[in-house]
Amino acid sequence: MYNILTAAGAALAVLLILLFGFKLAWWGSILISLGVFAAVFVLFSRITMKKVMAAIETAGKDLQAQRFEKAIRELKEVLHYGKWQVYVGPQINSQIGMIYYMKRDFSNAFPHLEKSFFKNWVAMAMLAICYMKRQKKDKMIDTFDKAVQWNSKEPLLWNIYAYCLVETGEPTKAREILEKGLKKASDNASLLENLENLKQGKKMKMRSFGDMWFQFHLESISAIQKHQMASMGGRMQHRRTVRK
Repeated sequence: MYNILTAAGAALAVLLILLFGFKLAWWGSILISLGVFAAVFVLFSRITMKKVMAAIETAGKDLQAQRFEKAIRELKEVLHYGKWQVYVGPQINSQIGMIYYMKRDFSNAFPHLEKSFFKNWVAMAMLAICYMKRQKKDKMIDTFDKAVQWNSKEPLLWNIYAYCLVETGEPTKAREILEKGLKKASDNASLLENLENLKQGKKMKMRSFGDMWFQFHLESISAIQKHQMASMGGRMQHRRTVRK
């Protein structure tokens, strides 16, 4: 926001100087002012995004090292840049909300996810699930609708949407969502399989998505723990194989 205002202020100042100081023609003054606006906006945007991306990169390294609280602090330190650059605030809030959510700290995750970036489908899906758990089905559906509108190629998103509809007693709508997903995400095997499962009155199968699915915490804690143990066992086996 501030970057736009700064660029506009610089452009207006140049326009007034050219019109009244140099008596330049109005069309020429406007063209030069527009160039100044673009140049100043790009410059300030690059400065802002450089600082934001540095914080995101550092936070990413902390996440890999399981330093969740440190990652959250680093991201919160650049939240104020949301006032300077469009969409920075929603993107940072998405990251913070996702970290809290994955830690199962849903109360702290929720306010950040509410401000999340609409193109971040993982954050949007987490927000929709929060609404579901708060018994706000209408808001859950609205959030999922917005998410699939901007991320229609993501098969897991369509599957999660359908899964949550089943959880809220809407199996018919769940089938309709999977059918819509097939038109957008191409004949994805998981969508076809789960659509057939629902038609036969069976449960949806989601575990084939692995970590991407389990991060949404829609499985029981015991199931998530079993998956984590299996993943750790697989990594340890891989390491032994490499050493040999």
